Amino acid sequence: MCGIFGAFNFQRVPVDIEVARAMSGSIRHRGPDAHGFFRDELALLGNRRLAILDLSEAGNQPIVSDDGRIIVVQNGEIYNFLELRDELKREGARFSSNSDTEVILRAFEYWGPEFVLRLNGMFAIAIYDTQRERLFLYRDRLGVKPLYVSGMPSEGRVWFGSEIKAILANGQSYAPDFDALAQYFALNYIPQPSTAFEGICHVPPGHMVELSISGGFQLQRYWDLRAINAVSDMTEGEARAELLRLLDDSTRIRMRSDAPFGAFLSGGLDSSSVVGFMSLYQQDPIQTFSIGFADPRFDETAYALLAAQRFGTIHQRRIMEPEATALWPKMIWHCDQPHGDVSFMPMLQVSELAASEVKMVLTGDGGDELFAGYEKYLRFFPGGQAEDLRFGWEDHFARESGLLVGDQAGNLLAGSLREAFFGSDPYRALTDEIRGGTDQDPVNRVLRAETLTLLPGNNLVKPDRMAMANSLEVRSPFLDYRMAEFAFQVPGALKLRDGKTKWIYKRAVEPLLGEKLTYRRKQMFTVPVGEWFRQALTSYCREIMLDGRLEERGIVEIGAVERMLAEHVAGTGNHTRQLRALISLELWYRLFIDRDEAALLDGRGNGNDPIALGSRSGFHPANC
Repeated sequence: MCGIFGAFNFQRVPVDIEVARAMSGSIRHRGPDAHGFFRDELALLGNRRLAILDLSEAGNQPIVSDDGRIIVVQNGEIYNFLELRDELKREGARFSSNSDTEVILRAFEYWGPEFVLRLNGMFAIAIYDTQRERLFLYRDRLGVKPLYVSGMPSEGRVWFGSEIKAILANGQSYAPDFDALAQYFALNYIPQPSTAFEGICHVPPGHMVELSISGGFQLQRYWDLRAINAVSDMTEGEARAELLRLLDDSTRIRMRSDAPFGAFLSGGLDSSSVVGFMSLYQQDPIQTFSIGFADPRFDETAYALLAAQRFGTIHQRRIMEPEATALWPKMIWHCDQPHGDVSFMPMLQVSELAASEVKMVLTGDGGDELFAGYEKYLRFFPGGQAEDLRFGWEDHFARESGLLVGDQAGNLLAGSLREAFFGSDPYRALTDEIRGGTDQDPVNRVLRAETLTLLPGNNLVKPDRMAMANSLEVRSPFLDYRMAEFAFQVPGALKLRDGKTKWIYKRAVEPLLGEKLTYRRKQMFTVPVGEWFRQALTSYCREIMLDGRLEERGIVEIGAVERMLAEHVAGTGNHTRQLRALISLELWYRLFIDRDEAALLDGRGNGNDPIALGSRSGFHPANC
């Protein structure tokens, strides 16, 4: 897993060593097991290690080539590293560790920068070629692992990191990006490449960056999901067979670990399927974990227990109480950006529960976007039909599934935020992706757009940040790139059919899961925070939104906020989504813009403050 950070210096001025230490300390939670960095006049490459493969010191990073020319750090796991290792050995490569990071190093040496096309994994990778004076940055195909960059050649230096806070540790000041915040109020998350900070960008999934004195900053796509076309004559039998084959193999290779592991088990279709396939490859009972709620409308732990009994797991569950006052600042601190999705909080708690027993878990993330698991898809395509869509349906879908509805944006937003919202199209990240795939049927165009925007912009942020806050690695078999490519060969008509979501997927896994787990009513993994706003958290809402600080920012009409809250508490309106988005925004401002000491204490705690590097293991002699 781990976290990476660093810089490329176009003016050949080395990064100050105290800055390097601060960057490392800022993401200590991502890798408490080991740390190190390489530094010369051109580049800084650093790593925080969470040891999952090769637990010895030989797996520490940076990893340096035998001749000292190539330096590598990575965040993530390469699941096919054993197969690549064997292939490289046949070509003459020699290995001194059992880590997947050394496989990356040898692959770059033998196959060059295009080696990334051979990787099956989740990763953010930095590779520095000292001889060619080039730094290469790679982000995995589906954006499972984050990778942020800041700066341009004209500014003298480009920074990168697994989290925005690693870049913020460079000591520079970054203002709010109102265009990004406008997109947040449109979609409930900030889509890539935007971030909430001016001058900091999120490298898009499936892209690489090349940095050099001569070439500057070059961004290029190495993998494009939009190149995949549906196979119109695919039969149900063909689809079922290939889906099961891929889910089986992608689960198998994600169980490669030298550290203890388990699984998140919500009782939903995806996590239950993953645990079912895991049980085929392990004799000992799998450790599984779930989070629940006292409110039965939101609780699905009964189904988790049903799945646990079916597959003989050792299951632990925790019931979440209305303690958002403690969890919300921590959630935003680890996300670095405002997120309106409060299911981050139960993810934070189930990660804490799992981390007490294991260092890695498998999850079901990604299945809903690939195979049409959300009820909103059926609402928009009734019965799965997509023949009668009116002109501009792409915009209609984005707005219907967005955050602010009707005239809420006009009534709520003010100042620079209002100008940004109405001065551009804040839904464009989603609608452009839908329109960009006219070779696909409408159902698959929507699913592909959400796979490329919602998934890396929000749904994959949740397991990465909340698990890494607890130094826990998460792996999802559905996010195998082979599964994604196959999913968009499956016609949309096989995904939504007969009034059912995930039609073909359910048909495929029913023999594994049984009818009750397969066809249970889907519950969204979320928090009953709307009810809590009317009860235990009413005063918290007023404290965060109505103490004067949000009003002073000049970006919302505080009267509209007061009316929303009053209507919600009285039960005359349901403004849950809008209120939680406003709370998240205000907490983000206090943490990252105001640097409010009380908010920082709530968010960071004492364990995530920057620390000085101790041991210099993994250092190359070229370091200072």
